[in-house]
Amino acid sequence: MNVFIPDGRIDQFILEDMPYIDLTTEVLGIGEEPGKIEYFTREDCVLAGVEEAARVLGKTGARVVWSRRSGERLAAGEPFLRAEGTAAALHMAWKVSLNLCDHLSGVATKTRAIVDAAHSANPACEVLTTRKSMPGVKDLLTKAVTCGGAFPHRLGASETVLVFDHHITFMGGFEAFLEALPALRGRCVEKKLFVEAGPDEARRLAKAGVDGIQLDKLPVDDLAALVPELRAIDPHLTLIAAGGINLQNAAAYAATGVDGLATTAPFTAKPIDMSVRMKRAE
Repeated sequence: MNVFIPDGRIDQFILEDMPYIDLTTEVLGIGEEPGKIEYFTREDCVLAGVEEAARVLGKTGARVVWSRRSGERLAAGEPFLRAEGTAAALHMAWKVSLNLCDHLSGVATKTRAIVDAAHSANPACEVLTTRKSMPGVKDLLTKAVTCGGAFPHRLGASETVLVFDHHITFMGGFEAFLEALPALRGRCVEKKLFVEAGPDEARRLAKAGVDGIQLDKLPVDDLAALVPELRAIDPHLTLIAAGGINLQNAAAYAATGVDGLATTAPFTAKPIDMSVRMKRAE
């Protein structure tokens, strides 16, 4: 997945860690010494963020000589990025580029595990990540989850029409919403109209002709019974399971026959244990 990360973002990552100078390198007087750096993982993982790490290295004046690609699986001990440059350039990029890779690879790896679990039970069920991510890093997290095999559920409120209980409250209640539904469908002619609902409302919404229903926090057994009932009403209805979806239950929820699992779980991933080997060039 190619996610556009502008140069300004790369500069921002560097400036956050290096606002002025690398004081240690300056004090030691080693800045102009030639060196090499190699990044490697201590854990099996799905790699993510390596292209951005390479751009950080380039921004500081280092030269990337070899790299793996985001989305590739790595075994513990494998290198994934090598660069050359002065000690000043390498130290300026070192921690920023490493942090990008270990955090984003953690998200990609956890995502891949959830996707594999879901697909083991239902290959047609997609894993979809929610809007509940840390503000300010949506671009990076979007890349990481797609490297892990998932898709964004909603990239933002401007992208999709998803009606929640609190929206319906402002419309005057569920009956008023159903009455307004034909007009609403006309207003979003180029967009699908999804509604989050419980079992009773879901049955009525399926008959009313919405495009999709998000079923939140239903127990697996209840969902497994409801899905074929809704499909019988409207075979073209898209069904999404949401609420508490994680690695431990993804397969069970996918097996109910829903089209997708909306989850926040990848965003809580622990960073992958990664490190570097840096040395003076001979």
